[in-house]
Amino acid sequence: MVVKIRLARFGRTNSPFYNIVVAHARTARNSRPLEVIGTYDPIPKKDTYDESGRLHKDIKLDITRAKYWIGVGAQPTETATRLLSMVGIVDPKYQKKPPRPSTPGKTKTSADA
Repeated sequence: MVVKIRLARFGRTNSPFYNIVVAHARTARNSRPLEVIGTYDPIPKKDTYDESGRLHKDIKLDITRAKYWIGVGAQPTETATRLLSMVGIVDPKYQKKPPRPSTPGKTKTSADA
């Protein structure tokens, strides 16, 4: 049976809070998961220990359990992949490509093609 790492929504209207869960792929979003491996709070808040006043989104994750489930074959959803790549468990799906070096003085014409 296929196992997925995905988000289960909790919280109130306009104030979401998510659990990062491991669940069977064919179950409902808020049904009972196999395991809860972390939480994600998408509402930016000030860090009480940071003097700069920057806002941050809170991600708490049990890294060893997340690595275990990925190693066993659990497939993260797109959003879960983005969160796991922020923590450094999976490689980012989309990366910025470095610009190609251009050769000065050479242009491509229709005769060259």
